[in-house]
Amino acid sequence: MKKIILKIDGMHCQSCEKIITMELEELPGISNIKIDSTAGTGELEIDNNLVNERTVLQAIEKAGYKAEIINEDGNQNNSNNGADKEPQISLEKKMVNSDSPFRMRVESTVEAEGSFSSKNDTPNFEGKVKHHKKGEFEVPQGREDIDKIVENLIQSSKISQLFSIFSGDVKSTQSISSGAVLQPPQMPHHDLLPDSSSTKSKGEEHVSLILGGMHCASCAGIIERAIKKMPGVKSASVNFAAEKARVIFDSSVSSVENLISAVDKAGYKASMHEEANTEEESAQKEKQIKSLWRKFIWGAVLSAPMLYFMFLDFFKFLPGGVAFLPYIGIISLILTLPVQFIIGKGFYKGFWSGLKMKTFNMDSLIAIGTSTAFFYSLWQFINYIVANNSVIGLAGAKIPELYFETAAFLITFVSLGKFFEAKAKGRTSQAIKKLIGLQPKTARVVRGSSTVDIPVDQVMSGDIVVVRPGEKIPVDGVIVKGQSSVDESMLTGESIPKEKNIGDMVIGATINKHGSFEFKATKVGKETALAQIIRLIEDAQGSKAPIQAVADKISAKFVPIVLIISVLTFLVWFFILG
Repeated sequence: MKKIILKIDGMHCQSCEKIITMELEELPGISNIKIDSTAGTGELEIDNNLVNERTVLQAIEKAGYKAEIINEDGNQNNSNNGADKEPQISLEKKMVNSDSPFRMRVESTVEAEGSFSSKNDTPNFEGKVKHHKKGEFEVPQGREDIDKIVENLIQSSKISQLFSIFSGDVKSTQSISSGAVLQPPQMPHHDLLPDSSSTKSKGEEHVSLILGGMHCASCAGIIERAIKKMPGVKSASVNFAAEKARVIFDSSVSSVENLISAVDKAGYKASMHEEANTEEESAQKEKQIKSLWRKFIWGAVLSAPMLYFMFLDFFKFLPGGVAFLPYIGIISLILTLPVQFIIGKGFYKGFWSGLKMKTFNMDSLIAIGTSTAFFYSLWQFINYIVANNSVIGLAGAKIPELYFETAAFLITFVSLGKFFEAKAKGRTSQAIKKLIGLQPKTARVVRGSSTVDIPVDQVMSGDIVVVRPGEKIPVDGVIVKGQSSVDESMLTGESIPKEKNIGDMVIGATINKHGSFEFKATKVGKETALAQIIRLIEDAQGSKAPIQAVADKISAKFVPIVLIISVLTFLVWFFILG
């Protein structure tokens, strides 16, 4: 076995490492492959009887990169002894005045300790490279929605990937021995999420679902269990607050339609989350909020007379105190029927869904509690009719032992709570809507000898885009003509414009200041830095913090405990206390 060390050009991130590694693994006689995108090097051992150096170089070129051999020996001295294994990441959240904008600052510092040497006109470095990363978030006071997103982002495992937007590497610490090459920083690669071609196993697919009909954390648990029961599902995480589910499944065994069907069978609604349909998603949430508000208004209108009936028992001077009493029972029954079975229909559906999944949720408590009050009152009302042959109270008295108002009030107030809850959830998506609003709608692209304005989603990688003073840059790219200063505060928080010349990179949604220039589009659509940030925030919203998983487990046991206590209370009250 012979060990060779390679210099590899064109790598930007861990995805590049995996692409090269996968290509080399297909060759016979190759082992101990180590590719380092930060240093721009690679090392491996080859069996000369099965493969030669030329074949190795051709395989790397086939993967889309350029490589050359800088050292060949049998030594095994290239190690990472003494190197830091993990990046040093410092995160800080500050609360600022309510009228201040939200800012995010990301700093990345590389500290190299060692010595340089030159061999065959190739710079070599021996020693350690430490990568210090610092993130600072300024959250306006009173903006709980932004504060929650920042907290989820900090706790998310993808926080370290956020730094890849602003620096050309994703590995934070390297220890390089003799023969390794220290490359200058490469142009930033904006893949916050792993590249599917290199990180997903065959057939593995990630999908995000928008959920509807959830009322509590127990509902989220029911949906999660229903999805996990599907064949081919490897993991599922349901976030009640964001009303989204993230699922990893084997597409050769199951499909998105099967997942949606499983959610439907559990008694809830699900649809595929499309990044382009954010406006449609917001419209659906607005529709849901208005529907909940209408339910509350109708519930309040129908319940208000029963509240007045209750006052008659305590305030005899109120008008109608004598005339209304015989009719309170029949009027309360008529008013409660639509509240119980139309406005409260969703609670029964949630209760039935829980029973099908052999579990209980908050809908179970509301359905059981209101139904007990309603049907007990109905039973008493029917008994009174049979005994007295009258649907109204006799001798000017009201029918006793009726509790229709309890069921009506409970459903009405819970509907109000759901309205406030839905409104609060709607605020969590406002940050994403504002980020999407940063991107310009059109781009000025060179077509032949003329320039034309086209929608930004029609810009393709490789197009030459013209940007005039004061315009927003539509997509990510590299300047090929002209120079200017660019305000990148939407990404970095730095208000001072940054000078840009030929060869410099520009980021979509940043603002061109004084000069005009042309740039070649390199990242478009979902690949732009802005799109990656939006996706990262959505992932943070859709993921669960560890404490949230604990809360879900507690809530799953809360409802059965309440029901058990209720049954014990009834047994003691009825049989022991008489």
